[in-house]
Amino acid sequence: MLNLDRILQSDRLMRAMTGLNRKAFEALLPGFTETDQRSQIKAAVERQRAPGGGRKATLRTSRKKLFYILLYCKGYPTFDLMSVLFGFDRACAWDWVQGLLPLLEQTLGAKQALPARKLRSLEAFLERFPDVNAVILEGTERPVQRPKDSEKQKEPYSGKKKRHTRKQITGSTRQKRVIILTKARPGTVPDKRQLDEEHWVGDLPDAIAVEGALGFQGLQNELVNVHLPHQKPRGKAWSEQQKPENRAFSRQRVKCVACFP
Repeated sequence: MLNLDRILQSDRLMRAMTGLNRKAFEALLPGFTETDQRSQIKAAVERQRAPGGGRKATLRTSRKKLFYILLYCKGYPTFDLMSVLFGFDRACAWDWVQGLLPLLEQTLGAKQALPARKLRSLEAFLERFPDVNAVILEGTERPVQRPKDSEKQKEPYSGKKKRHTRKQITGSTRQKRVIILTKARPGTVPDKRQLDEEHWVGDLPDAIAVEGALGFQGLQNELVNVHLPHQKPRGKAWSEQQKPENRAFSRQRVKCVACFP
């Protein structure tokens, strides 16, 4: 089993296992505790057995519950592994995730820390993100299990990653905050096509700079204030000016791209 007390006192272990340092974890904890308490009050009203009956929960405090669900979201381990780490049955591991994940979503939603799935209008963007002056676009892929069906397995296969993946387009700020996140699509879908089908880039104000990778070529012909790296001319070499400009552009984007693995 995990030594939770040791982990909760170590910045390095907290960052490795949850993606948050202790300061960020402690900042999130009060809101999560409040959401957890509200859910318990609602459950107490609906239950027939008196409070305190039945087995005692393994994760008794909001601090341990928050750590549990953040660990799950960080690495998506199997329920068998979670059951071994926390000392309960795999069915209990599933129950905890199903119960705690909505609480985490409510907490992050209340803090407006969750990325937007869709922009309704230019006014909606300005109201929710008034301080944002640049959006960095990136296509992110995560591996998925290969489908057993020989036909179904073709759709999620990514030739770029040489494996089966699901892809999302993220829009992040220079402060490493993901503010926009598309729905997951099969790995075969090109970045530009997925972006076009979401229809949210057109609602960005012209004053907001949009930066992206070569996978978004063509976007500069549709919108103003779009910045993309130079594409190598077919059959020709890079110019002496294009090379340093691409390196400088890459240095600006690399930290923002890393904020959503």
